[in-house]
Amino acid sequence: ATDSNVKKFKSKKPLFSQKERLKLVSNLKIANLAILGAETDFYSHIKKYQPDVIFLGYDQWATEGEVKQELKKVGLTKIQVLRAKPYQTEVAKSKIMKSKSAEFEKVQA
Repeated sequence: ATDSNVKKFKSKKPLFSQKERLKLVSNLKIANLAILGAETDFYSHIKKYQPDVIFLGYDQWATEGEVKQELKKVGLTKIQVLRAKPYQTEVAKSKIMKSKSAEFEKVQA
């Protein structure tokens, strides 16, 4: 997601920039290709790449069913839509990263 879309959907600025998030996902061994989402018209943007799988974050706004319905509207019916599970259900991953980042900054000071 772009930084502006994260801010729009979550009502707060993302912890990591869109460039940093893209790099993190790109470096995952399970990802053949990671792309930055479109500002608008998300599904036409996806149609351009025609992925085999779309992997939603555990806290993304859309359900798997909603994504499948929207993909179908643009002619994409064979894409598998999966959702990640949170690292720890009681703690958001970004909060863990933020606390580790703050600890690191204190050590570096």
